[in-house]
Amino acid sequence: MSMTEVPSAHRADYDADGFERLIESLDEPNWLTHQRRAAWQAFESLPWPTRKDENWMRSELRGFKLDRYSLATPVQSVSLEQAGVPERLAEGVSPAGVIQTLDGRVVLENLDEQWSKRGVLFGDLSRLAAAEPERVQAYLGTVVDSQQDRFAALHAATWSGGQLLYVPRGVCIDQPVRVAAGLTDGATDSGHTLIVLEEGSQATFLYESASTSLTAHGLHLGAVEIVVKPGAHLRYVNLQDWGRGVWHFAHHRAKIDRDASIQWTIAAVGSRFSQVSQQVSLVGQRADCQVNGVLFTQDNQQLTYNTLQHHQAPSCRSDFLYKAALQDKSRTVWRGMIDVDSAAQKTDGYQRNDNLLLSEHARADSIPGLEILADDVRCTHGSTSGKVDEELIFYAQSRGFTRKEAVRMIVTGFFQKIFDRITIDSVRDALGQAIARQVREYQ
Repeated sequence: MSMTEVPSAHRADYDADGFERLIESLDEPNWLTHQRRAAWQAFESLPWPTRKDENWMRSELRGFKLDRYSLATPVQSVSLEQAGVPERLAEGVSPAGVIQTLDGRVVLENLDEQWSKRGVLFGDLSRLAAAEPERVQAYLGTVVDSQQDRFAALHAATWSGGQLLYVPRGVCIDQPVRVAAGLTDGATDSGHTLIVLEEGSQATFLYESASTSLTAHGLHLGAVEIVVKPGAHLRYVNLQDWGRGVWHFAHHRAKIDRDASIQWTIAAVGSRFSQVSQQVSLVGQRADCQVNGVLFTQDNQQLTYNTLQHHQAPSCRSDFLYKAALQDKSRTVWRGMIDVDSAAQKTDGYQRNDNLLLSEHARADSIPGLEILADDVRCTHGSTSGKVDEELIFYAQSRGFTRKEAVRMIVTGFFQKIFDRITIDSVRDALGQAIARQVREYQ
């Protein structure tokens, strides 16, 4: 694996002068600079979200101060292993390509020659924007709305450490590609992921993020843009395990075309606070999406996920299943919406959110919803919340398990339906182990 030379960076604050210094430091095409400047203007004109905004009314942002962070953090040209960042999705995987980022800088990138010869692009998004402008300009910034809120605008203006996966028509990558993002204590990550699968192609994309220590602080401003063309199929796995002092803001969007599909799995166990906006738009007939969410919180963590299944074409199917387990005084907020346009007849939409409370002080807010303009549809939604059954714990203890072992088994069983949906054995094991590590003795 080759290491990318990483230039040292000077501190650049999130103000106009800092933004100009960032622009000057980047060797990017004019169209991308113009895109950044438009986003910065939007950032300066938009207000910060407040509790009057529907998607933020349950979000506590009083502890967030942007001026504690900088646009660029000096980093060394080191691997994540040398920096002490774990890579849990690497075990048991023989990848077609690997990208590593540290503090928002790409420090390693490679792709097997057999795939590059077939036209696959996988690497540093900023570099490829200059080297392959016709591939990048057509899609970058077209799926995520940079003016959705101030965080989206700030990310679009200042992202770095991004990655592109472009798979040409008819190419089926039979090995996963893998991205690992690391964050040192107090640093900033603004990575942008762009995935484009042309007609009839297939790929598996593994993405994980982690800090150098469990208690590390920091800021993550991220975005994911996914374009799946007709007849293409994508498996996308995301494991988020930032340090417990990290503020995590992200916008995730996917557009799925005719006879195409995505299986999207999210596991979130890290950060101090997370606010993620996730949307899948089914834009072609018979498009299909399955989204699996695993959330585990403890201490005073709060994870907020706002999801949208947008049916725009007929005969499409969407299946969203989110499960959360909560310890201590932690909190989850899940707001799900199935939106069916008038043209989207014969829609099959499903969403469900289940919550397992492991503490008297934990709180799970679940708000499923439907907005249907078509008359020939099948849409269902549901939500459950409950505590661990003491009889199950007693039963396990009576057979020699400790209370902690019993709770771990119950929590693992709670998530098993989602684990069963994951077709990659090593990924399923890694996510299960990530959850098991979080379980403390149930009080």
